[in-house]
Amino acid sequence: MTHRTVDSWLTDMDGVLVREQHAIPGAADFIAELERLDRPHLVLTNNSIYSRRDLRARLRSSGIELPEERIWTSALATAQFLAEQSEGEGGRGTVFVIGEFGLTSALHEVGFVLDETDPDFVVLGETRTYSFTSITTAIRLVTKGARFIATNPDVTGPSPDGPVPATGSVAALITAATGVEPYYVGKPNPLMMRSALNAIEAHSESTVMIGDRMDTDIIAGIEAGLRSALVLTGSTHRDQIRRHPFRPTWVLDSIADVVPMVEELG
Repeated sequence: MTHRTVDSWLTDMDGVLVREQHAIPGAADFIAELERLDRPHLVLTNNSIYSRRDLRARLRSSGIELPEERIWTSALATAQFLAEQSEGEGGRGTVFVIGEFGLTSALHEVGFVLDETDPDFVVLGETRTYSFTSITTAIRLVTKGARFIATNPDVTGPSPDGPVPATGSVAALITAATGVEPYYVGKPNPLMMRSALNAIEAHSESTVMIGDRMDTDIIAGIEAGLRSALVLTGSTHRDQIRRHPFRPTWVLDSIADVVPMVEELG
């Protein structure tokens, strides 16, 4: 399996390239090697708060140079999914959004209009401050029949002080109040992988997904038919791998170990 040529690369951001705003050693070299060899690639993130431009600036401040078109977020994947789902319905439609600029701008760019009274979709994403009023509105709109979409299922996110509630936790609250489960677009949904592959015109059989989480990055890659590399600089420790019924193609200490693989496997 591992002898096949690798033409394209997908990689998670947090825990793989950066940790708490600092570049992980080898991350800048990895991106530079992909650019040098002209390998199609995308950096993926389930974080829907930021736009591509914001994330590019964040990476640059850590010492990683990456064009913004090389970034793919759950917000962009969600907007693309909803645009495709709305084709044939007489226009892009309306959305009630719980989220920040990265999500609202992505939805605006594909033609959606914000609506707090009778939207087609309730779209839940990441935000620094979840509003009780907004959550209450979302519950009432979903109860009335709005379709429920969430950018990603992560129940917690990282912060300097420890875990904070994330999209999955708030989605569970809305589900408990309405009995309606959301459709999650981001990882581990292989839809996120396929949308990323389409964005760079890559094929699953010749692409590798790099991640630090077995339950999102690696399983999403496997289910989308990609080879996968787990790095141990983020959420997963080596002794946790055996708890899962699936395995990555490679287990590596860090992204620095991937740098020589880019040319070797190509």
